[in-house]
Amino acid sequence: MDQPPASAFAPNSAPTSPRQIGAEGSALIRSFESCQKARADGHFAAYPDPGSGSVPWTIGWGSTGPDIHEGLIWTQSQCDARFAQQLESFAAEVAHAIGDAPTSANQFDAMVAFHYNTGAIARARLTRLHIRGDYLGAKSAFADWTRSNGVVLPGLVRRRAAEAALYGSVDKG
Repeated sequence: MDQPPASAFAPNSAPTSPRQIGAEGSALIRSFESCQKARADGHFAAYPDPGSGSVPWTIGWGSTGPDIHEGLIWTQSQCDARFAQQLESFAAEVAHAIGDAPTSANQFDAMVAFHYNTGAIARARLTRLHIRGDYLGAKSAFADWTRSNGVVLPGLVRRRAAEAALYGSVDKG
């Protein structure tokens, strides 16, 4: 299959500051995270990491951290507030990792979605490729991150493909 030229993925405008994740990236994350483990009372319970079956404990929209533990219960508004806070934090970390590299909104959203799931934006090959302007290489490098505990997970394959597709898509507007 023929690949479009690398320039097809090149950003066409300077980044805004501060960089924020947009609706496309937020929707992509929500589509894979879901707000899981709803209880009959409408609250949400923490659950073990699906990949490892243990730590890290997770709640709401895939939230993890030292404050998330077995037995923790949150309301929908707590899940949503933590999600918004984490999006802001992960967007800042991605912005720091890519510096002033030209980046389209969709590229940025895809990298935040990737980082939200992996926490690996600072060490990922896709980041180095993006900074060098190798957008096709960066798009293909999302597929480097499809394993959990050494096992390829179909859900991670789908997720990385969706992130790569967003990264390579033309910004709307």
